[in-house]
Amino acid sequence: MTENINSNNTDNNTSKMAAFPTMPTIPSDRPWLDAYERYGIDATIDMPDDETSLLEVFERNFSRYGQKPAYICMGASISYKQLDLYSRQIASYLQSLGLIKGDKVAVMMPNLLQYPIVALGIIRAGMVLVNVNPLYTSRELSHQLHDSGAKALFIVENFAKTYQEAEDKGQVQHVVVCKIGDMLGTIKGRVVNLVARHIKKMIPSYNLPDSISFKQALGAVSASKYKRPDLTLSDVALLQYTGGTTGVAKGAMLSHGNLVANMLQIKVLIDSAFEDDINSEDVILTALPLYHVFSFMVCGMYGMYQGLAGLLIPNPRDLDGLIKEMDKYKPAFVPAVNTLFNGLVHKDSFADLDFSNLKASIGGGMSVLPSVAKEWHKITGLPIVEGYGLSETSPVVAFNPMTIAEFTGKIGIPASSTDVILIDDDENEVAIGERGEICVKGPQVMLGYQNRPEETTKTFTAHGYLKTGDIGIMDDKGFIKIVDRKKDMIIVSGFNVYPNEIEEAMSEHPAIVECGAIGIPSDERGEDPKLFVVKKGNVTEKELLDFGKKNLTGYKRPRHIQFVDELPKSNVGKILRKELRKMEGLE
Repeated sequence: MTENINSNNTDNNTSKMAAFPTMPTIPSDRPWLDAYERYGIDATIDMPDDETSLLEVFERNFSRYGQKPAYICMGASISYKQLDLYSRQIASYLQSLGLIKGDKVAVMMPNLLQYPIVALGIIRAGMVLVNVNPLYTSRELSHQLHDSGAKALFIVENFAKTYQEAEDKGQVQHVVVCKIGDMLGTIKGRVVNLVARHIKKMIPSYNLPDSISFKQALGAVSASKYKRPDLTLSDVALLQYTGGTTGVAKGAMLSHGNLVANMLQIKVLIDSAFEDDINSEDVILTALPLYHVFSFMVCGMYGMYQGLAGLLIPNPRDLDGLIKEMDKYKPAFVPAVNTLFNGLVHKDSFADLDFSNLKASIGGGMSVLPSVAKEWHKITGLPIVEGYGLSETSPVVAFNPMTIAEFTGKIGIPASSTDVILIDDDENEVAIGERGEICVKGPQVMLGYQNRPEETTKTFTAHGYLKTGDIGIMDDKGFIKIVDRKKDMIIVSGFNVYPNEIEEAMSEHPAIVECGAIGIPSDERGEDPKLFVVKKGNVTEKELLDFGKKNLTGYKRPRHIQFVDELPKSNVGKILRKELRKMEGLE
């Protein structure tokens, strides 16, 4: 079973069951319980005492793994001992500002060594981490800062101009600007920063007179000044913004207990196949951005809990550079989305890599295409093991057993201590083999949406199951296959995109009378947003695509524009996206 996070004793594998309010009772007739036994997966996790938190997890890691590399990036690395010191320094700095337990602190950066230092520092200070996509436009950033109530922001200087141009900076009082090379050593750091600014021209001119540098923040207050806060499993640790199942982007409130539970659920899965085969030299590829909940949990939280070294890739779009890093460090675990798997298998140099260290390839964030999975298996010798989750569930809900021989095309069985039901429109459970909306109850399910109690209530069934908006079929072995999406969500490279947000942003163009957005299939990204537009004047497709680039981050902006005379609507005037999909030949 899972081990006790309350102790740094490596021989102590006992733990106390917690009176944790969201631990469900799983009925004995659930079909996947036999699958647990068949694949050697523990049916339950043992939660630690309610009065503990992620702080015990972090402290256990630092004590247990000390001098081991915690993260590697651009040839530099930091050990667990250094991560302990640096994160305490950041925590001390935040506390010195007068910020208190529960205050929100936003982080807007790609996968750099600064990210885990800052993220852990925020949580260790008793504050709430707010993950922000660094590619957001100023409009998108304004929404998230205002909605989250963040009082401080850590931002990489490449994107500082975005913050400068944000019309609504919410409650932000303190801004810390990071340079790419800050943690790469004096000489290499200077070179990297020089190249980024003057050769690659990656840093637009910005003016934030009241900001301080990351190095100033890191050295501002001694780690000895750190005051360890009193935290419990019920305290919020992370605000993870998502399109959700309805509405605009909103913050899923994930507690310390949610994150600890999901970390332990992933550990149960991995241990079922590799408990005696994970060693101190194992590397986990962290190409997916840590601000995405899948990477945050699997590569960040679980990776640290297991003592793995996270190989941070700041720019996964540079596939040649990524392959060079994989060749150098030979990762044992490769979590990725279909987009990345697909890009790699189509690079000739990828097939030349040595995969003898590879233990598992884990697919999440979006559906993995069978053709991509087949090619990956052919090249690496291992199948892609697919799972399923969402921001509201920290994120893992279900997974395939790690010992499967072939890609299944299914999302697998529910995670340990997780109950999943499929329901009809009247919230009645459907029979095995019938279509229904996937609903989840478990200790990893969020507390609710920030500032949106009514929407939180609507997201749960009368019996307390989170409604995912995905339509699935469960077979008699408990394996689930997603067959449709109930809501209008578009999933681009594993990111949720809600059509309302696209339509709202694009409607600000003076030539658009009205518009409707849907997702259309994309071999590269899973889906691409397409916009149907009723226009006035002589606006061109290119003009609207360019407008989208200015107002929406890359994965949200429309990739296709189709001009129409009118949009299909209901009798109350609602745009019928289902009819738009029919026009596209998708229904």
